[in-house]
Formats: sequence, structure tokens, C-alpha cells
Amino acid sequence: MSTRDADAYTEFRRDLHRHPEPAWCEFYTTARIVEELRERDLTALHVGPDALATAERRNVPDDDELAEWEGRAREGGADPSVLDRLAGGNTGCVAVVERGDGPVIGLRVDIDALPITESTADGHVPADAGFRSENEGFMHACGHDVHATIGLGVLDAVLASEFSGTLKVFFQPGEEQIVGGKPMAESGHLDDVDYLYAVHIGLDHPSGEVVCGIDGFLAVRHFLAEFTGEPAHAGARPEEGRNTVQAMAAAIQNLYAIPRHADGPTRVNAGLVGGGTATNIIPEESYVEGEVRGATTELADYMSDHADRILDSAAEMHDCEVDVSTLGEAPSATSDAALSAIIGDVAGDTDGVTNVVESAELGGSEDATFLMQAVQDNGGLACYVGVGTDHPGGHHTSTFDVVESDLAVGIDVLAGAIRQVAETRP
Repeated sequence: MSTRDADAYTEFRRDLHRHPEPAWCEFYTTARIVEELRERDLTALHVGPDALATAERRNVPDDDELAEWEGRAREGGADPSVLDRLAGGNTGCVAVVERGDGPVIGLRVDIDALPITESTADGHVPADAGFRSENEGFMHACGHDVHATIGLGVLDAVLASEFSGTLKVFFQPGEEQIVGGKPMAESGHLDDVDYLYAVHIGLDHPSGEVVCGIDGFLAVRHFLAEFTGEPAHAGARPEEGRNTVQAMAAAIQNLYAIPRHADGPTRVNAGLVGGGTATNIIPEESYVEGEVRGATTELADYMSDHADRILDSAAEMHDCEVDVSTLGEAPSATSDAALSAIIGDVAGDTDGVTNVVESAELGGSEDATFLMQAVQDNGGLACYVGVGTDHPGGHHTSTFDVVESDLAVGIDVLAGAIRQVAETRP
């Protein structure tokens, strides 16, 4: 592990766990990471808008919501000078270490949290030990507090080693809404990266298990369809209305009827729906917030094209209008075998590792794929690594937690792999 005491990493992880923040609102989280990074001997530190292609950001909260979260961060003791640099929800950062000749290696970790109320039950360690979420209704229920801490630990371990080359650690916002990967991938900071690792804790793999390369990323698009029509009295003048709920209902029924595809699995879900104001008023506004996925980017595009056609047709059928926007998206990706093999070599000699798994399927979506593809499209290699932990409850549940000693496994495996990549240049 790095030269810093393991307790320091545990303390930092718990601090982030107490202050979970959603996409583009990671003010406290980014500020605390930056405060820690300023204590390291870095070559460069790119913060907020300097770490992102800001024009590529999607689904940014309105000014009032951003101000609320920034205010919480200030009240929580975050450095005001850092918060000023994150104005407008430009969160996240990129840390750079240059140590002589060698390849440029990237590590991507995500930092955002979920809109979940954390458990207060006896036996839930964060509640029992006093580091349960202080932002009620939000929680680190997927381990991104751990990921950010692993990023710091890997930096420390590399700085303390004979590493030769350049290391960039990408502290990425907005993964849960799949909105942060693209702005970071197109920031320019990936343009010279030769090798990239990304990491996730848990994923239903137990403590002591390391997955060398994760594949099976479903490409995904989140969309919002807003229907507009004409209100009327439902009893006295029903013929004068243009009913958006009818359009919405027709759209939902036919979204689920999109034909499956011979080339691989596809998914569709209308997750949030609503509309109308009263039982005696023809609804003039309704909405569907949903998603489509595919085993490949092409299959997701197939689903997306059909979804757009169905939403437009449903609106036309009921004499309504619809505005369809993309809230977030991510492509599919594949881990490169050469980088996976190095993870296997290092993990096999790492304390705390009891089982090394060559590969596994994610079965979901992740916008680290934008960063992976950016490196691969430039001729580099990329790999997504799983670090097991005995997590109570599944991911995205109120009782999710990690075994904190597994932080050391993640740090040691990734730092060792980065050093070996720099030496062998696969």
C-alpha cells in the first residue's frame, strides 16, 4: 500500500460518505479531493471547467439546486476558493504526475452519489460508527466514495515508487446519470493517454476477489419526452382538449413493443411517467422519462431510433406535440486483454487477494466507456477492473456498504499494475 497510513484513507472515505452529492453537485466532494491533492507533489491539477469539455455537459440542475448544494458544501467546511472554481456545477478534477520518460497512463474513478435515503438500522456500519449520510435522501450506495479514495491511494503509491512515465487520475462527476464521462473524455486530457484503467468496488464479487477485466457494458441512452396538448373540461367540452396522457400511454405501450434484434440483447424501460392536474381536466402536459440499452452501441442506436419514432407517432396520433431530449448516454466498450493480464499478474501477488477472476460481464451500463473508447480510438489500451468486497445489500440500496480493508487491495493492485504497464508497455 502507499506510504500513508491506512487509517487516513478510511477517514477520508468516511468524510466523503457523510457528504454524498448527485451529478454536477459534487461541490464538497471535489473540494475535499482537491484539498488532498494539493498536499501531493503533483505536476498539474486541473479543476472544474479545466477538467471538462463543459459544452458536452447534459442534465445540469437549475441554478437554485446548484446553489443549494454549493451552500451545503460551504456550511460543511469545503474550501471556498475551490468552490468558486466549481461555479455552475463544473465539478470533478484531473491530477497529473510526470516522472521522466515513459507512457501516459490514466486511472478513472467516479465521485457522485445516488438519491437514496441511507439506512439507520442497527448493524449498518455507517450508522453505527457515525458516518452515515448527512445529506438526507442521498447516499453513497454504489461505492464511489471508495473509488475516489482509491484514486488518492494509487497516486500516493505511484509517487512513492520508481515509476517512470506520466500518471493521470480522472476524478469524474456524474456517472450515475451517465452525464460526466463524455465531458471528461472530450476535455483533451485523454488525447495523449496510452493506457487507461477504470475501477469499481463490489459488483457482487466478495472480498479477496479481483476481476481482471470486465466486459458486457450495455450502451445506454436516457431520454425525456415532454408532451404538450390543449386543456379542456373533461365533462362539458371533452372534444376541445388534446389529451397528452393518451399520447403518453400510447407511447409507453409501443415502446415496450419495439422488436428485439438478432444481433444481441436490447432493453427499454419507461421509468418515470406523469401528467395532468385534475380528474376533470383534459391533461395538457405529460412526460415519460425512460431509457434504452443495447449490448452494443449499434443496438442501442437501433432502440433509440425506434423509441424516437414511437414517441413522435404517439404524439401525432393524439394531436399533441412532443419534445424529446437526451439526458445522458454511454457507449459499450471492451476491456483489452493485455491490460487485464497485468492485473492478473499483480493481483496474484497482492496481500488480501484470494481469488483472481479473468473476466466477468457487467450486465449494466457505465460511462467510463467514453474514456475507454477515447483511449482505444487513439490506438491505446483500456481495461475496467473489479475489486471485490462483502457488501451488505446490493448496489443502489439503503444498506450498501463496503469492507474498508478492501481499499488496500484496490490501491495495491492498481498501483502495481500501473507500474508494470509503465515498465513493459504492452
